[in-house]
Amino acid sequence: QVQLVESGGGLVQAGGSLRLSCAASGRTFSSYVMGWFRQAPGKEREFVAAITSDSGSTFYADSVKGRFTMSRDNAKNTGYLQMNSLKPEDTAAYYCAAQLRRGGSYSSLARRDDYGYWGQGTQVTVSS
Repeated sequence: QVQLVESGGGLVQAGGSLRLSCAASGRTFSSYVMGWFRQAPGKEREFVAAITSDSGSTFYADSVKGRFTMSRDNAKNTGYLQMNSLKPEDTAAYYCAAQLRRGGSYSSLARRDDYGYWGQGTQVTVSS
C-alpha cells in the first residue's frame, strides 16, 4: 500500500508557475505509476499527467502539454508537477494518484478508475 500527500498549491497570477509535490509512504514506491488529476468546481476529475515507475515515459493531457512537466525521485519517494505559464482555466484541486504497475500506454494511464491510491488534493488558483 501507499499513502500520498500533496503540497505546493496556492494562488498565482496568470503566466506564473507553481510546483506541486506528492510525498508517498511505503517502501515500494518505485513499483507504482504515478498520475496527477485535477477537478474544477462542477466538473469531473480529469487526467493531467502520468509517469511510469522508472521515469522512462511521461504522458500529458493536451491542455497542459508544453506547459507542465511531471517528474519523480524514487529515492525520495516523491513525485512532482512543475506548472508553468499557468492560465485561469488551470484553476482546480489537484490530486496525486498511484497504481501498482510499472508502465503502460497513454490510454491506460489516463484512466482515473485504474488508480487505487489518491491524495487529499491541493488547491491551485490562477487569477487573471
